[in-house]
Amino acid sequence: MNDNIFYIATMIEYVARVSKNHRGYIAKCLGEKGINHELDAAAVNHCLSYEQVCDEWIHRYGIETGEFETVENCKYNVPPVTAIGRVYQNLIVYDMKEKAVDAVKGILNVFTSFISDKISDFNTATYYSSPNYLQCSYDEGVLLN
Repeated sequence: MNDNIFYIATMIEYVARVSKNHRGYIAKCLGEKGINHELDAAAVNHCLSYEQVCDEWIHRYGIETGEFETVENCKYNVPPVTAIGRVYQNLIVYDMKEKAVDAVKGILNVFTSFISDKISDFNTATYYSSPNYLQCSYDEGVLLN
């Protein structure tokens, strides 16, 4: 299951970058039903290119182009989508354990929380922060000092 969570988190990050949207918007477009479907399909879809799956998601879930640009505005090296997918996977698995929620709810919880936009600001080091720091910040609803 963790591999499927990693894949979905990575795809949400990829689709958000391509469509210039907040990651929470992508998660909301998929919704519980879509996330559940994509988790089931992850074992097959991981063999496809990100580009192909991205195009399918944009069409299937009616994802519109936004204005939340995180790549072009980055002054530093942009982290790979897989690195960010791993950050989200850790938070989602943590959320599942701490709140006793399933993977679908964990994905929605994390991506629609405040921390998602903080992780997406590649001009800060938030995405490089330790998993414990991110977990505590997520629980508190603010980045801790």
